[in-house]
Amino acid sequence: MSMMISRFAPSPTGRLHPGHAFSAVRAHDLARAAGGRFLLRIEDIDPGRSREAFVSGIEEDLRWLGLAWDGPVLRQSERLDLYAGALERLKAAGLVYPCFCTRAEIAGSVAAPHGATPVYPGTCRGRPVDPAELQARPHGWRLDMARALAALSPGERGLFWHDATAGRVMATPAIHGDVVLARKDAPTSYHLAVTIDDAAQGVTDVVRGMDLFEATHVHRLLQALLELPTPAYHHHPLLTGPDGRRLAKRDGAKSLAELRAEGADPQALLAMLRRKDDEGRGKA
Repeated sequence: MSMMISRFAPSPTGRLHPGHAFSAVRAHDLARAAGGRFLLRIEDIDPGRSREAFVSGIEEDLRWLGLAWDGPVLRQSERLDLYAGALERLKAAGLVYPCFCTRAEIAGSVAAPHGATPVYPGTCRGRPVDPAELQARPHGWRLDMARALAALSPGERGLFWHDATAGRVMATPAIHGDVVLARKDAPTSYHLAVTIDDAAQGVTDVVRGMDLFEATHVHRLLQALLELPTPAYHHHPLLTGPDGRRLAKRDGAKSLAELRAEGADPQALLAMLRRKDDEGRGKA
């Protein structure tokens, strides 16, 4: 039986808040309880928002909580060649196409519920590829969802994954349409990078918030297309305050750095997060 490997993979676009810590504690404790390894990965593929000060802040916050990770910290910004290689493989298979559309153009052409990301209407799908235009105009690369699903072998067309709470989940990536795999402002996307890295690091168990549950449909498809293993998933409820609102920076939650500056006891915070975890699992 292989060793359990979990990971915490924040983006360095701000300081960690208790919601981040909740996920980190769950991933850490899951691995430690199984005698496995807990990894720290910095998902810094967004050059416009990532800050080096936040990278050191993430490590400082985790140490303050008493969470230790195994091995060196992996940085996505140092692994761009791996993502480019995976994208080239999908290009060679005819499963991706360049997209020149702006967000405003997409939003203006598709109706979507308030706050929801509109499904791309396929404006650039099937458009002849002009090498000169690729050189001259900013563009991203999208997965041709219909072609990708058709490319699966008969044995792969019933894609599924196992979730600790939801059980066996059938993958329905088509609900996301032609997702972006490489952005105009970055050589990869969250979907592609996280799929490549989890496989490369041997992650056996992915612990992350329920807000990323739907993204797993896409990740499961990419795993099949790129012949990568599928980890077990542990999508947990988002941490909320007494008012029921999620504890996130954009919702006014204090960062761990702010709590530390106010004299918060890290052991008491850690105990609270573990108690919340037990309650979420129905152990309380």
